[in-house]
Amino acid sequence: MAPSVMVSTRKGLFEVAKGSRGWTVRDAHFLGDNVTLSLHDPRDGTDYAALNHGHFGIKLHRRDKGRKGWKEITTPAYPRKPETLVDLDGWGKPVTWSTQLIWALETGGPAQRGTLWAGTMPGGLFRSIDRGETWELMESLWRHPARNKWLGGGADIPGIHSICVDPREPDTIRIAVSCGGVWVTKNAGESWVQSAHGMRFDNGPPEEAGNPDVQDPHMMVQCASDPSTFWVQHHCGIWKSLNDGVTWSEVKAKPSSFGFAVAVHPKDPDTAWFVPGIKDEKRIPVGGSLVVTRTTDGGKTFKSLSKGLPQKHAYDVVFRHGLAVDATGKRLVMGSTTGNLWISENGGDAWKLVSSNLPQVYAVRWA
Repeated sequence: MAPSVMVSTRKGLFEVAKGSRGWTVRDAHFLGDNVTLSLHDPRDGTDYAALNHGHFGIKLHRRDKGRKGWKEITTPAYPRKPETLVDLDGWGKPVTWSTQLIWALETGGPAQRGTLWAGTMPGGLFRSIDRGETWELMESLWRHPARNKWLGGGADIPGIHSICVDPREPDTIRIAVSCGGVWVTKNAGESWVQSAHGMRFDNGPPEEAGNPDVQDPHMMVQCASDPSTFWVQHHCGIWKSLNDGVTWSEVKAKPSSFGFAVAVHPKDPDTAWFVPGIKDEKRIPVGGSLVVTRTTDGGKTFKSLSKGLPQKHAYDVVFRHGLAVDATGKRLVMGSTTGNLWISENGGDAWKLVSSNLPQVYAVRWA
């Protein structure tokens, strides 16, 4: 089967495939609607799409293998907040018990057919065991006392954007929270422990810089062939772990260690890709030159990859789910806030522009 990509955008979900004339947009779904995330389930060929209709709420859709049409399914929903409960976040603001965004969507283990995990704003993790027909909130995490330390960062409220299901043991799941650090369960969500030790958040009070509960990871990925290795693009730099996320060490990169996206080679834990930018209010490529940085030696050195990418007056931002590598480790896809979509078939050495007029890209997935 020819490789394909699902591209989630501000105005629809687009399928991009490679044909005799190269990479092209093959199909479009939910045109005009805000599609924030998609997921292809390789276990049974099912596709999922998360939509944000703003005033009309969050929706989730499923397309079964071989079907053209989509079916609306149940959206992860919070229980009603107890009237007497005082529930405040790290800023001292009341926590809203309702789904504001589906920010992460992943499958369970290969043998867990039908199991899905969803991370949301305002910081809840949900599990489905029936392909999204019903969802269960992980109460053990939602009611953990440390959750009240979590902060909104770029968004006003905290959120779970990264879910890593361990390929060695699918009951071991790690999540990353902005801003709430990294958490791990080894019993399918019955209990959780903090796992962001070694990270540093230097945008707050100095005495809180090393507090794992207030870290701001932007994206976390796990190497498929060496699951003990993790990479994190953090608000304040790049971190990696070689011991299952127990401890983290900082990695320095040029032209910048700031960004949102990260991808790790599925067969080589020392190879990872990032999209650097100017930190905080600016949030544009350094010098107006869009590059992807790649390390092949575990972060000791980085190479800036620019062939095929705009090098003058480029103001593309690549969101945390806007960069993805396929199972071979050779193909990468990247989509930006300006509606540009690029694909590389040689590990990032060169990029080909697939489209320059898509809506703002939120997320890309290899199908």
